[in-house]
Amino acid sequence: MPFIKVLAVLFFALIPMAAHAQIAPVAAPPAASSAADDLIKILEDDTARAALIEKLKSSAGDAAAEPEAAGPTDLSIARELAEYTRSVAEGASRTIRNLGGAFESVKTLFADGAAASSHQLRDFFINVGMVLVALLVSYWVLRIVVNAITARISAGVAGQSMWKRGGGLIVATLVDLLGIIIAWSLGYVLALNFGTTGSGAMGINQTLLLNAYLVVEVVKLAFRVVLMPRYPALRLLPIADDTAEYWQFWSARMISLVGYTFMFVAPVLRGLVSGAAGDAVEVLVMVTSVVIAIVIVLQNKDDVRLSLEAHARDRENVGFGRLLTVLGRQWHVLVIAYLVALLIVWFSNPDGALPFMVGATVQSLIIIAVATLVATFIGRFVSAGFNLPDDVKTRLPLLETRLRTFVPGVMAVVRWILVAVAVIAIGQAWSLFDFTGWMATDEGLNVVGSIVSALLIVLAAVVIYVVMASWVEYRLNPNVGRAPTSREKTLLNLFKNAFTVVIVVFGAMLALAQIGVNIAPLLAGAGVVGLAIGFGAQKLVQDIITGIFIQFENVMNEGDSVQVAGKSGTVEKLTIRSVTIRDMSGTVHLIPFSAVTDVSNMNRGFSFYVSDVEISTDSDIEQAKQAMRDAFDFVMARPEFAEVILDVLDLQGLIALTPTSVSLRSRIKTLAGKQWGAGRFYSETLMRLFTERGIHTPVQRIKYVSANSSNEPPLLEQHGN
Repeated sequence: MPFIKVLAVLFFALIPMAAHAQIAPVAAPPAASSAADDLIKILEDDTARAALIEKLKSSAGDAAAEPEAAGPTDLSIARELAEYTRSVAEGASRTIRNLGGAFESVKTLFADGAAASSHQLRDFFINVGMVLVALLVSYWVLRIVVNAITARISAGVAGQSMWKRGGGLIVATLVDLLGIIIAWSLGYVLALNFGTTGSGAMGINQTLLLNAYLVVEVVKLAFRVVLMPRYPALRLLPIADDTAEYWQFWSARMISLVGYTFMFVAPVLRGLVSGAAGDAVEVLVMVTSVVIAIVIVLQNKDDVRLSLEAHARDRENVGFGRLLTVLGRQWHVLVIAYLVALLIVWFSNPDGALPFMVGATVQSLIIIAVATLVATFIGRFVSAGFNLPDDVKTRLPLLETRLRTFVPGVMAVVRWILVAVAVIAIGQAWSLFDFTGWMATDEGLNVVGSIVSALLIVLAAVVIYVVMASWVEYRLNPNVGRAPTSREKTLLNLFKNAFTVVIVVFGAMLALAQIGVNIAPLLAGAGVVGLAIGFGAQKLVQDIITGIFIQFENVMNEGDSVQVAGKSGTVEKLTIRSVTIRDMSGTVHLIPFSAVTDVSNMNRGFSFYVSDVEISTDSDIEQAKQAMRDAFDFVMARPEFAEVILDVLDLQGLIALTPTSVSLRSRIKTLAGKQWGAGRFYSETLMRLFTERGIHTPVQRIKYVSANSSNEPPLLEQHGN
């Protein structure tokens, strides 16, 4: 969980910053009280009151005269650069002075502490110590009870559904919160009844301690609810027990250190010792907190790097995966630099720049956390895949594959949109630009509306394509309804290809039009390109035109046995410009229609198996004819052949006569494409009958005649029998 670790480190680092931004005004009451007393004295003195009125009048006059004296403003780039440089230099100088003052306050801590009144310190330790002991005793007793109840709740919901575990977590949280409130209430009762100023009285230091306890323990409770280190059945995050213990250890100590320092220790020192003493404690705690945060970063450096690199490998180190690899190697440097920058900002201007920086950082962390959770959900959704019902798979066997092809791409686009939204939101949090204000303008609404409309058009085009392809697949599925004919297969596949081209072209045009692109020049350019193609790619045009006429005339379809451009085989694929044929040896031939001059289709209506048989001249012709009739009867006795044979044997008889052989011809009329199976069985049966009945086929014989003299070569004579 690399992102959780990074977010946790940054959150822990922000604890002291956020504490100061919210709690720093606690030290203001003494100064405000002193200023009020001085103002009362001035108003009671007539002379001082008149002098104050005159001073206010002169200040108002100077303020009114300032706009007139300002004169025209120089808006040149040089002037703006000079002003910016001056502000940066002044800010750096102010930061250095504040840093020096912060460390000077640490030097005066012990000196001011030694000067504190022993009477005040004694009263403080007695009154606050009494409340502190009561808080600690009640807290630890109640913690034992709360832990026992939580353990029973965890054991009861272990292995149950998410809803039951969530209900158990809510009950355990309420029990824990009740224990904190009871301990806090007991402390208040003790402070009210045994206060230093009598019954019903309560010291400010006791109030500070009780309030600090309540806030700190509630914040720690929030971390316990998320981590639940000792109760894995109630844990929200999918992390190991040792990891939960690790973060619970550091979170509890960081929250206690920062919370009690800024809400109790520092205000008490400002009241009992001096303001510098309170500032010194805050400086020490702030530096300590940042150092602890840096230590946590360094401890988790390798774990986060390895986890990010593993995520990058899952994405094959491309795009977002490459970014994760770089981030995994340098994330600790960025976080440490950010922590140091936060500390410097706190030193320089804790009441101005720090609250803004802390607020922007908290918003950024929330945005990153939400974006990470959404991206993780998308990743798990995509990796889980699709499991369509069996009846849908039967009707649409390719739909699941098609969805698995499109959905990851769509989710990748959604992931990048999520990144863009997160970047915009972070920029808004840091006031880099006013996106919400720009969105409120007509221009912003038009731009965002155009982008959303374009994305919806693309999404609609994808959905339409999937629906169309699924419908074609349904129509071509022989397991649903009637089996499609070859003509239907050809036309539906051509329709699918043409519709895909149309949906891509029109979808792209409409999407471009929505984002403000003028598509009129594109259409004109398409016309020019079409004209250029017409002149420069005549073969392509000839392919398409010939293909259109071939389809109109229904010359061939998928699955037909044809002879095209000297190639014979079965048609595997037909497009608008080419035909793909697989021959008897399995070789695939892609033939453009421009090369087609004639087509021989052996799958139209009916076919003939033509059998030309040669027998020797000494064989009985009538006996051979009878063998041919008997062989046909054997073929008709087989049901699989009888179903495809359309007529009786067409025995044409003697068709050729040579000195060595006699040729007899017969034909078998079958359904288109069924002649080869019936013909092979007919030929096998006929050869068996010829052998049984002594009907011989012509045999080539070679006669060797020796030469009459040594000078003449031997004579070879070749005979048919």
